[in-house]
This record gives sequence, structure tokens and C-alpha cells, in this order.
Amino acid sequence: MHFRNRLEAGRRLGARLEYLRGQDVVVLGLPRGGVPVAAEVAEALDAPLDVCLVRKLGVPYQPELGMGAIGEDGVRVINQEVLRGTGVGEVDLARVEERERHVLLERAARYRGETSPLSVAGRTALVVDDGVATGSTARVACRIARARGAARIVLAVPVAPRDFARRLGGDADELVCLDTPWDFAAVGQFYADFTQVDDEEVTACLHRAAGRHRHTAGAGATDREVTVTAGAVRLAGRLTLPDDATGVVAFAHGSGSSRHSPRNRFVAEGLHRAGLGTLLFDLLTDEEEADRANVFDIALLAGRLLDATRWLREEPDVEGLAIGYFGASTGAAAALWAAADPAARPAAVVSRGGRPDLAGPRLPAVTAPTLLIVGGADALVIDLNRDAQARLRCENRLEVVPHATHLFGEPGTLERVTEAARDWFTDHMAPAHV
Repeated sequence: MHFRNRLEAGRRLGARLEYLRGQDVVVLGLPRGGVPVAAEVAEALDAPLDVCLVRKLGVPYQPELGMGAIGEDGVRVINQEVLRGTGVGEVDLARVEERERHVLLERAARYRGETSPLSVAGRTALVVDDGVATGSTARVACRIARARGAARIVLAVPVAPRDFARRLGGDADELVCLDTPWDFAAVGQFYADFTQVDDEEVTACLHRAAGRHRHTAGAGATDREVTVTAGAVRLAGRLTLPDDATGVVAFAHGSGSSRHSPRNRFVAEGLHRAGLGTLLFDLLTDEEEADRANVFDIALLAGRLLDATRWLREEPDVEGLAIGYFGASTGAAAALWAAADPAARPAAVVSRGGRPDLAGPRLPAVTAPTLLIVGGADALVIDLNRDAQARLRCENRLEVVPHATHLFGEPGTLERVTEAARDWFTDHMAPAHV
């Protein structure tokens, strides 16, 4: 398969990726050659476009051959196979890396100015390049997206070697490639026009995409790091409130997780698009988490959620907004335990893959409308949720997501969770009257 130019390659790749249209996708182009391809993909999917800044570390006497790559956020990948084959030593490698690091910083300033990268937290990061050769730059880009909280990473290119899946080393959740020819030697051999892309073209692609698809928050929006005071401890969190928010949902994460949970952040992004605010916060300090008994102390976790609820009600930005609870795994038990407290007064509760049974005798005291979401392949938890549902006296519903396991890692299942939670909260949350 051959392409006239990068624009044609992008249009054909966009057609292959049509199944992603309508999902929460951010397209990340690799400068410079990958950006025109990514711009066509972003337009085809009606998705926002950003760059993922990566620099190849070329062999000193053969710069087109990559011995590794570096990227934003300090991400670094070294191809030991190329190093051994070329005999490049640590001194030469360090010299190349220092030079490319300067270029990386200059490109960031040129392409973005003072603008922050588009958030991929809880979203699908679609990494696009004009092709893959050694795979080093693609691996770095995927790792950057992962470090920034992407819930799912798809790497898409027009052309790559037959063994490119092995070269990627599992850094992407999904690989899409239009052609993997047997005679692959270099990306450029499959383009009639492989003219080098300059910075002006990259900037123009970004400006056109920004004008077409603006996902920026309005002037009244809030998105900031916060500190929640809970008794004698201070807990880190993030408060996000869209313009004209109709309510705010406090998240209680499960054991072994934190406010950075990619799954919770994925759900939170979906709630933001529906006009709901979120508070994602750590239920325990780092020192407390070291004691595994605390992770399963539902009374302690529920107490922290109650403290966070009081903190929210004292926040000027949240005044008058209804508050809901979203709990995952053991965090769902904490959410229901807290919801049974007369001081909590949540407008609605949603449990994802939860253990409501751990809320024990407090379940009949819950008055908030409660949605229990479980995976169809999570048999034990389904039974526990059915037993708990029988003890609830409030409005409630049990929703089973077909084929989903406990963590909802199967394609499309977390989207189903997000849609169900969004609908439950928007149906049951109205401005609070306190």
C-alpha cells in the first residue's frame, strides 16, 4: 500500500478509525511528520488535536536510525538492540540526548506557547504518526499519555514493519495500522511525497483544529488542586466544576487506588460533559495506606467521605449545589455507609463494581436513590449486590453490564458505566436546599 502524501494517509487512517467517533478521544500527533496525518484523523473523528512532543535519539553517524527517544515529562526509551549493533557508548548517547532535550523544549514553546497540553486524563489517547520504524518514539508517546492518566491508548499509523507489535512492547492498549509490508525498510518508501514537515505546518494544523473543535472551559469553570481537611489529616484532591454545574459528585475510590485512578477519572470526565462537577480525593494519607488494615476499614473511609462532604458544603464555588457519591469497589461500601448518616444528605449514590455488603446493617438507613452497577462476568459481586439491594429501602436499581469483569476493562464497558452514572445523577440531582 502506498500513499500520495501524509494528507491522504490521514484520511484513510481516519476512515479505519471511524469506530472511535463519538467516544471521548484526544488525538495526539507526533511532530513533525505525524501532525498532518493526525489532523486529518482528528477532523474525521470530530476530535480535539494536540501534539505529543517526542524526539528521536539518532545514531551520531546515522541520524535517521533511532537508538531511542525522549519525550515530555521526562519519559525516555533506549533501544538496546540498536546500541549494541552500532557500538554507540554512553558519552555519545548523553550528548545526543542533551541536544534533543533542548529541541524538545523549544518545540513545546513554539507549538503551545503558554497553553497547557490538552488533558487526556480518563480519556482515550489516540497517538498518530506517519509511520513506525524502530518504534522508540511511538513507545515514548504512549508512555507520556499513560503518565498523564489516559484510560486507554490507541496507537494508529498508516504503515509499519511486520513485527511492529513486538517493537511496541505493550505500551499501547490497541494498535491500528493500514499496512505492514514484508519489504519495509523505511517509512518514506511508502509515500510518493514525503517532504519534510516544517514548524509552520505543524502550527497551522493545530490552529485549524483548535478553531474547529474547542474543548476549553468557560470563564466560570473551576479545575484546581485542593486540600480536604479530615480531622487531624489533610487529604489531596482535585475539584472540577464546569460552567453552570448542576451538582457535584464526590468519588470514593476502591482499595489500592487513589484520586489518580484512570477509571474514576474516565467517569469523572463523562460527568463533566453532562454539567456535573466532581471531587476526586485521597481517602487515606500515604502513611495510612501503608497499613493494609486501613484500606478495608469501611467506617474510617466513610468518615473521610463525610469530612469531604462537609468541606464541599463550605466551599463558596459549591454553594447551593446538590452533592452525590460515586463509589468503586470498597469505596462503594464507604459511600453507602456515609449516605446512611443523617448529616450526609447526598442526592444520589452510584456504586461501580462495589461491595455494598460491607456497609452491613447501615444499608436500610440509606435514603438517597442508589444505582448499583456490576459486571456481567463478575458473578460473586453480582450476588453480593443482589443481597445488598434487598436490604435497601430507598429507590434503587441494579444494572448489569454484559461481559464486563470486576474492573470493567473490556472495550466499551467503562463507557456503559459512565453513561449509566451520568443518567442516574442528572435524573436525581437538583440544586440543594439547605
